[in-house]
Amino acid sequence: MNIVFAISEVEELVKTGGLADVGKALPYALHALGESVTIVMPYYKVLAEQYNLPSITEQQTLFTEGQVYQFDIRYMQWNNLAVYFVDSPDHFMRDGLYSNAYDVYEDNGERFSFFSGAVLQTLKAIDKKPDVIHCHDWHTAMLPFLLTHDRSGFFDYCKTVFTIHNAAFQGVHKLEDIPFLRHHPSILAQVHGGYINMLQSGIEYATKVTTVSPNYARELLTDLGSHGLHERLVSRSSDLSGILNGCDYTQWNPETDPYLPRNYSASNLHAKQSCKEALQTKSGLPVKLSVPLIGMVCRLTEQKGFGYILPILDELVKHNLQMVIVGTGDPKVCMDLGEFAQQHPNQFAFINGFSSEHAHLVEAGADFFLMPSQFEPCGLNQMYSLAYGTVPIVRSVGGLKDTVIDHSHCDKGTGFVFDEPTAEALLACIRRALLSYYENTAKFREMQIRGMNKRFTWEASAKQYQQLYDKIVH
Repeated sequence: MNIVFAISEVEELVKTGGLADVGKALPYALHALGESVTIVMPYYKVLAEQYNLPSITEQQTLFTEGQVYQFDIRYMQWNNLAVYFVDSPDHFMRDGLYSNAYDVYEDNGERFSFFSGAVLQTLKAIDKKPDVIHCHDWHTAMLPFLLTHDRSGFFDYCKTVFTIHNAAFQGVHKLEDIPFLRHHPSILAQVHGGYINMLQSGIEYATKVTTVSPNYARELLTDLGSHGLHERLVSRSSDLSGILNGCDYTQWNPETDPYLPRNYSASNLHAKQSCKEALQTKSGLPVKLSVPLIGMVCRLTEQKGFGYILPILDELVKHNLQMVIVGTGDPKVCMDLGEFAQQHPNQFAFINGFSSEHAHLVEAGADFFLMPSQFEPCGLNQMYSLAYGTVPIVRSVGGLKDTVIDHSHCDKGTGFVFDEPTAEALLACIRRALLSYYENTAKFREMQIRGMNKRFTWEASAKQYQQLYDKIVH
C-alpha cells in the first residue's frame, strides 16, 4: 500500500512533543513491514537552517476565493523514507513551530489549514496517488474535509485515517481568521458560532479515527474524557479504535544507555544502585541508597497531576523517602516546587529544566516513577520506567491503565495504580508502594524484573495499523 503521513513534526527532524515520536517510529515500523511510506510536513525555519534542500518541482499555486498561495516542494531521502516538505515562508519561516517563546501564533488555524491543502497539492504535483493518508492531530485535521470535497478525481480511491494524540488540543479558530477556508463552498456546515473546531472536522470526515491506546479510545466516548467531543465520537464509535503507541527501546534500554554511569539488565540489577547514587548526587540530595527514591520527569501542567501532588508534599516528606522532579511548565507550579525543595533539601529536589541526561538518569536511578495524570492518552514514561526496573505509580487513565498492572495482582503486578482523581487517593497509593519497598525486598525485585521483561513494540502497533489500512483499502 502507498501510505502518506501528513504530520506537523517528526523526531530527529523537528520535535516539540510525543507526536514527533510517532511521526518517526510508526513510518519506520511500517516500512520494516514492507509498506511504502511517504511523509509530508512543513518546512520550518529550523529545518531550512539545518538542511538546504532543493526544490523538486516548479512553484505550486493554490487558489481560494480572493487569495493566491504559492509554495515550493522540497525533498529529502531520510532513513529509507521519502520526506516532502511544504515550503511557504509566510507560514513556516518562524522561530517556533506553533508559538514564539511566549505566545501561540494567532494564525495557526490559517497556517495548518493551508498546510492540509498543500499536502494534497504536493501529492498531485509529484503524482503520488496514496491508498491511505494518515493525518495526525488538529494540525492536519482539515485534510479529510478538503479531500472529501476535492473534485479533481486524483483522490477518488484514497482513504483517510485520523489519529487523535490528545483530544485536549482541538484547533478551535474563528472562521474569519482562516482565509484559506473562509470561502470554501462547503465550510459553513463546520462552523458553530463563527468558530471552526478542526479536531471535530477530522473526526467527522476521516474514513477511520484512531487514538493512541485502547483505554483512551473508551474514555473519548465520555463527556469528561473527550473534552466535549463525545457526541461526535459516539456517532462514529464503530469507526474508532485505540492502538497503543510503542516504545523506542533503541533509545530507552538500560543495557546500552550511554547516559548511565553503569549499564544494567534484568539479570543484573545491582548496577542500578550506581545510577541511584549518580541521580542523588546530580540532584543535590544526600546519597542514601536504602531510602526509596521517587522520580518524575514531565511538563509541569495540571494534566500531569500536580493538583494531586502539591497538596500532599508535606505529608510525603514525613516518610523516609526522597523525591526528584524534573521539568518545565506552569510558573506557579515551578515556584511551589522550588520553594518546597529549599525547605526540604535532604528529601526533595526540583530541577527546573530539561535535559536528556537527567531524564535518563531519573528513569534509571529512581526506585519509583510518578505519573498521577488527570488524563494521559498513551504515556511513554511509564513504558520507559518498566524497561528500567523503576516501578510506576500511576493513575488508572488512558494508556497508563493499558500498560501498568497493579501490585495487588500478585504474580502479574508491575506497578501501583489508583483510580480516584484526588490527592488522598494518590497519597494512599504512594504509601502502599513504600510499604512494598520496605516490607518485602524479594517481591519488590520480582516486580521490577516483571516490568523489565514487558515489551510495547512499534512493530506490534504497526501491524495493527497495517490491518486497519488493509481493511479500508480492500
